Amino acid sequence: MSQVSQPLPERIRPKNLDGFIGQEHLVGQGKPLYRALQQKTIPSMILWGPPGVGKTTLARMIADVTDKPFYLLSAVSAGKAELREIIETVKPTQSKAKSSAQLDMFAVQTNEPSASDGVVLFLDEIHRFNKAQQDFLLPYVEDGTLTLIGATTENPSFEVISALLSRMQVFTLNSLTDEEISQIIKRGVGQLKVNINDDAIAFLANYANGDARAALNLLDNTVRLYAPTDNPITVEDLRETLQSKHLRYDKSGEEHYNTISAFIKSMRSSDANAALYYLARMVDSG
Repeated sequence: MSQVSQPLPERIRPKNLDGFIGQEHLVGQGKPLYRALQQKTIPSMILWGPPGVGKTTLARMIADVTDKPFYLLSAVSAGKAELREIIETVKPTQSKAKSSAQLDMFAVQTNEPSASDGVVLFLDEIHRFNKAQQDFLLPYVEDGTLTLIGATTENPSFEVISALLSRMQVFTLNSLTDEEISQIIKRGVGQLKVNINDDAIAFLANYANGDARAALNLLDNTVRLYAPTDNPITVEDLRETLQSKHLRYDKSGEEHYNTISAFIKSMRSSDANAALYYLARMVDSG
């Protein structure tokens, strides 16, 4: 895939912590993931946080520093068969292995070191794996065959079995602030080589609701539609591209209870504006 055809978030994805924005409690100097990346000592971990806050980016950084072969799978489409093929690069079995060409379909990098030292597996959307699939991972995480990095938007206490959870560290990523989103937007503007006014940046940051990917995708789509002129991108251009704003919400998951909790706390503190906001958010989301 050519660089031009890649989505904007992929084009500006930072390669190291120098370009990473947000999550200072994890990647700031001396913090856990900062030290892990600097020392190349990667434990099995779960990266838990809302969409567009840097989970996959951090996993890619780990891929660049690890001395072990690195594989990336999505639990949405992968299953035991794909896991077994990766395990067999470390512990061959009597079963018939697939060709190396098939393994290349989901290998991010193979590096020079032997896979006999273990492999690192990034499993996106780990909460999509059922109990049996998670049980399959247990012995390999236990004996170090797999260094497992799972990413999830759901509370791992509810979605990951306790036996696997006890063998992994959980790192919580926060929604990005408007200021952090604005920094990322400006990086995207530089990549696209367009002009944009300050009001439009503020609109994008507010629209994103902590999700950098959402802001960058809207910016990218707007530029495709309105940038062939010399005029800067405006709030009106963004609104015309957007048409309607989708609120991040779920029926019974983490976001549902977070919003209800915020609504109740707003009422208890007599903050009428905040209470109306969270009520409207619930109503508007159905």
